[in-house]
Amino acid sequence: METIYDVFKQQVTAQTDAVAVMDEKKCLTYGELDAMATVIADGFPVKQPAKVGIVMSHSVEMIATILAALKSGAAYVPAEPSFPKERIKYMMSGLTPFPSPKGEGRIYLPMDEAAGLTTPLSTGRGVGGEALAYILYTSGTTGKPKGVMVTNKNVLHYVRAFQHEFHPQPGDRMLQHSVCSFDIFVEEVFTTLLSGATLCIPSEETKADIHRLMDYIECNHVTMLSSFPYLLLEMNKLPRIPRSLRLLISGGDVIRAKYIDSLRTQGVMIYNTYGPSETTVCASYFRVDNAQPLADGTFSIGKAVLGTSIEILDDHLQPVEDGETGEICIFGDGISLGYQGDVPENQNFTTMPDGRRVYRSGDLGYVLPDGNLAFLHRKDKQVMIMGKRVESDEVENVLCDQQEVETAVVCPQTDTDGLSYLVAYVVPRSKRFSLNTLKRSLANHLTSFMIPEFFVTMASLPMTPNGKVDRRALPIVRKEGRLYA
Repeated sequence: METIYDVFKQQVTAQTDAVAVMDEKKCLTYGELDAMATVIADGFPVKQPAKVGIVMSHSVEMIATILAALKSGAAYVPAEPSFPKERIKYMMSGLTPFPSPKGEGRIYLPMDEAAGLTTPLSTGRGVGGEALAYILYTSGTTGKPKGVMVTNKNVLHYVRAFQHEFHPQPGDRMLQHSVCSFDIFVEEVFTTLLSGATLCIPSEETKADIHRLMDYIECNHVTMLSSFPYLLLEMNKLPRIPRSLRLLISGGDVIRAKYIDSLRTQGVMIYNTYGPSETTVCASYFRVDNAQPLADGTFSIGKAVLGTSIEILDDHLQPVEDGETGEICIFGDGISLGYQGDVPENQNFTTMPDGRRVYRSGDLGYVLPDGNLAFLHRKDKQVMIMGKRVESDEVENVLCDQQEVETAVVCPQTDTDGLSYLVAYVVPRSKRFSLNTLKRSLANHLTSFMIPEFFVTMASLPMTPNGKVDRRALPIVRKEGRLYA
């Protein structure tokens, strides 16, 4: 069974002199990138490591180090140098730091060459496509991150699905915008290098300024961009985006029609995607530049990608009727091995009576009349207010659909008596923003107990390094309880 590196070598043979990867300092052809990966792998102090931790700034050297790890048969474990030291320490536990063979950042290796990966779902290191490709750490309910273990087979499945939908080819150029610890990075890197296209890596300074980023895209003829919807929102404010772009992919959070109303007129394909890291990047696609939004201003998440199926099931893993709400359950070749170690969340990976392996996403959704899927919210985001059930995501969708609002989030809080209330954090669309006007507008769509009790206006919403709204960084609005005897 083929590995990621096997397929990469096919591209090296097919177009040795084509540009594979470039940053703002240098560019490497496929042949040069393969040669650099070989030098790095040969320089590993441990010749057959089970894991290679990589803590490096984004560059051609970083991409070569990832390929070196895969060539050596290891799973790479990526972390940004800007991550908190204790988080990096936790992610690299059991590994010893070494200077990178290319002098950029650090790599982490096990001192024992025979060291395997402890997992309740597999034994040994695996061979070929069954071997681990990477471990991505996501937030865990215990406060410690969980390591999602993804195989070479999983990644190659996703590359085929991406190729089937988007047709990347030599001449295409993909922007490398995501942090390395998020699965959009996997999409950017491997769908590009395994399709003969070019990966373009801007500097952190360029990524931090939307105008510099657009100039970079224009100058380097970038054709494809995959990111969170908030980048598309910033692009939507510009008079024009670079004409080289043919494809914009939004994932990782809800995309709203108002985020892309200008982009939709500029002749670029725009896709909404859905899928947890546990199922290897995206599980479904939906083209939105030529589609009508749903009633709440969001879009469908579409249909399952090639090699994947999605079913809406109840708590007993039985199908619900079309149109009824249930849990989004994902089947197919993208389902990862699970989480490293014996963690409770591994129960979300289970086997159906017919032998199919399924990942229970914890997300609720339903099937639309046209067969596409609608995403609603997490199963665990329901709160009780004044004795009535309220979905904070529903309130958030209505709030974001208001003309006065650029973007917003709604967070449930509890007062000193343990009763729930809602706090809305709002980025106004203009300086003429009126809270009274907004509340009156909300009253046309929401019952009184669903309207947030507190509103906080903000210049922008704080973001995590992964590009999502950092809800823990939002100011906390405290409320004193008032229970009556």
